Amino acid sequence: MTIPKDNSQLENARRLRREMTSHERKLWYLFLRKYPVKIYKQRIIGRFIADFYCASAKLVIELDGSQHYEPQGMAYDSERSAFLTALGLEVLRFSNRDVDRNFRGVCTQIDITIQKRL
Repeated sequence: MTIPKDNSQLENARRLRREMTSHERKLWYLFLRKYPVKIYKQRIIGRFIADFYCASAKLVIELDGSQHYEPQGMAYDSERSAFLTALGLEVLRFSNRDVDRNFRGVCTQIDITIQKRL
């Protein structure tokens, strides 16, 4: 299945790549950037922009800040996850707190999931 892409999001995705959060930067530069399987940052999928996307494993990795735990953020994430899952993608979600307090565990979970889905 071809993953759809809404090109109207291109400028927003580029901005998000340039202005990653500190938690996204940490995960990208300390783990994902040199991972042996290609992972993209701020990838457009449909009308959404995934924090990180591994096409070969059909995996989306999301880092959630505090806004994701507000009712509006939770509803948006639910809609987004349903869309991504319908495309056959798995969505891994980690809180910023997970990245701060259990970085090794986050990386291990990502690695295990990718290896399982290849």
